[in-house]
Amino acid sequence: MAESFPAEAVRTMELEVDDDEECTIKQVEITVPKTDDPSLPVVTFRMWVLGLVSCVLLSFSNQFFWYRTQPMTITSISAQIAVAPLGHLMARTLPTRVFFEGTRLSFTMNPGPFNVKEHVLITIFANSGAGTVYATHILSAVKLIYKRKLAFLPALLIMITTQVLGFGWAGIFRRYLVEPGEMWWPANLVQVSLFRALHENEKRPKGGVTRIQFFLLVLITSFAYHVLPGYLFTLLTSFSWLCWLAPKSVLVQQLGSGLQGLGIGSLGFNWTTISAYLGSPLASPWFATANVAVGFFLIMYVMIPITYWMDAYKAKNFPIYSNKLYRSNGSEYDILSIVNSEFHLDRKVYAQMGPVHLSTFFAMTYGIGFAALSATFVHVLLFNGSEIWKLSSRAFGGERKLDIHTRLMKRYKSVPTWWFLGILLTNIAAIIFACEYYNESLQLRWWGVLLACFIAFIFTLPIGIINATTNQVKVLEILI
Repeated sequence: MAESFPAEAVRTMELEVDDDEECTIKQVEITVPKTDDPSLPVVTFRMWVLGLVSCVLLSFSNQFFWYRTQPMTITSISAQIAVAPLGHLMARTLPTRVFFEGTRLSFTMNPGPFNVKEHVLITIFANSGAGTVYATHILSAVKLIYKRKLAFLPALLIMITTQVLGFGWAGIFRRYLVEPGEMWWPANLVQVSLFRALHENEKRPKGGVTRIQFFLLVLITSFAYHVLPGYLFTLLTSFSWLCWLAPKSVLVQQLGSGLQGLGIGSLGFNWTTISAYLGSPLASPWFATANVAVGFFLIMYVMIPITYWMDAYKAKNFPIYSNKLYRSNGSEYDILSIVNSEFHLDRKVYAQMGPVHLSTFFAMTYGIGFAALSATFVHVLLFNGSEIWKLSSRAFGGERKLDIHTRLMKRYKSVPTWWFLGILLTNIAAIIFACEYYNESLQLRWWGVLLACFIAFIFTLPIGIINATTNQVKVLEILI
């Protein structure tokens, strides 16, 4: 159990806040409390049980549902809600007996009431398993598209090492992406607000509702509504009224179809559809959502139609919206025919088949994707370059300016940087071993691994800054 501190110390931490320690982000200032109670038990039996179960369940379910056309993602907020009553139930029912009392190994299954710090750690466990394993996309493509088999052991090694590799990058860049007050991670404020609603005692204002009452009201209402688009009236998922007016018109289908066209006038009333790829719009700052909306409008309703109907690069030979590959005559490209038995490109067959052609949408997506990677560097250098330089110079000496929340966390020992370096280097070595030992299956040499790690190192910081300030993630899949 953690060391106890007098209540006066906790109150002092709340009151003694200098003006220069105030958080510069208004949303954080309003949402995150400026207090801390170091006496609360954290690493408890119920934390381990509920945390591990949440991690496993979310990892399986999200990976399973990722293969849907409209992926249904179960976020860590779902686990955050579900474990709250379970934690309180365990606090009421588990025995309070202390095992190995009087020794350094003493522990109890029930140290007291279920508290917010246990709840936060459980949610961190759940969040670790909530994301899908990106390596499975490659493994699935090898099996489903190229009809090849990959042995279990090399596939497992690639999946585990590439996932754990991310923890190494996270530890190295935490000085830039976690500790500065400007890196506020908008999506996390939703969970912070929910933690406060579930654990803080609040008096209902006259004529209003408390946080927990508002949360329960929204929960019941959204659950009841989801029955309509999810089960009773699935048409609400994508309502393309233009296609109803002229179901046999190719032009109308290209304009109005939400699945194979531009989606003009297509309305979606299913929250799963709305939040499938960019996450909840309620958790993103207004300027970020507005930028996404303007960019979407320009690409989908200006650039793609002009390119397609002007027949640039014979665009009309192919569908306007498709992620498939085509030959010059508009027929689908047989990828398997240009791959030989050694899983290499057969240049003779490729010369006979001709070059690969993309739909207007697919080609535009790749072009904008490469432009976005370059724009990420430019944006970060212009808007965050001075802060990065200051943090880098302070890393080798000098005092750093800390806001109140970072200062409160300095009371606890942080994970040493060499731990993260050890994780990073160990995983890079493991990946190199796997690629060299199973070279026939993985077909990536050691220098390819180092090149991939170098690219990840270069892009992690700028992409992380964009994510931490806008809630928008730019992935590197376009480079594959």
